[in-house]
Amino acid sequence: MFKRILKALKRISIGIIVFIVLYFVVGFCCSYIVVSEEEGTLKEIAIFIKTNGKHTDIVVPVCNEVMDWSKQIPFRNNISQDTVYSFLALGWGDKGFFLDMPTWDDLTFGLAFRAAFWLNSTAMHATYYKEMAEDEDCRKIMISKQQYQRLIVFITGRFEKDANGDFVNIKTNAVYGVSDAFYEAKGRYSLFYSCNTWANDALAACGQKHCLWTFFQEPIFSIYK
Repeated sequence: MFKRILKALKRISIGIIVFIVLYFVVGFCCSYIVVSEEEGTLKEIAIFIKTNGKHTDIVVPVCNEVMDWSKQIPFRNNISQDTVYSFLALGWGDKGFFLDMPTWDDLTFGLAFRAAFWLNSTAMHATYYKEMAEDEDCRKIMISKQQYQRLIVFITGRFEKDANGDFVNIKTNAVYGVSDAFYEAKGRYSLFYSCNTWANDALAACGQKHCLWTFFQEPIFSIYK
């Protein structure tokens, strides 16, 4: 019986190692296969991709002739209550990561395990900015109005909505500043779909250059150097 247990544990260990190796090999290959942007489109609206080093946000104008985000993501949900903002950064991710992990030093095995294996719900993080400047962590992308409309459909489709069709604000003190808030979101975070995967899919939805698939933010930003 003891030998059988050892043999089973050995097979499980080998299986885990093979899975990890395949995960990173396939992930690396897919991350660096670039899907080209749509050709012949107008450059009418500026959006941005922004990273904190681990997590990618999609940044959109607060209000233009296509969309006024402040109607669904009201300023009153922010601590500052300020209404003078030009940009809105939106990021989808694991709710536990967002609310229970102020810094990466707060990451626990349980939190990581639940996130990796579809056990947590998700949230949308919405942060208002007055200015947006390009640098290594922030890249501007020009898209057409029609592409922007597709991006809006993609983003709004990930928000949970109440009976009135409004986004569901998460009442929490775990915000990162005075101009951000959290909202309930659809979908599950996992080893195969991260916050960066979502941002990559957002770029795909509006016809921009993107990775075939990625879990990390580095491959996305390498495209837009």
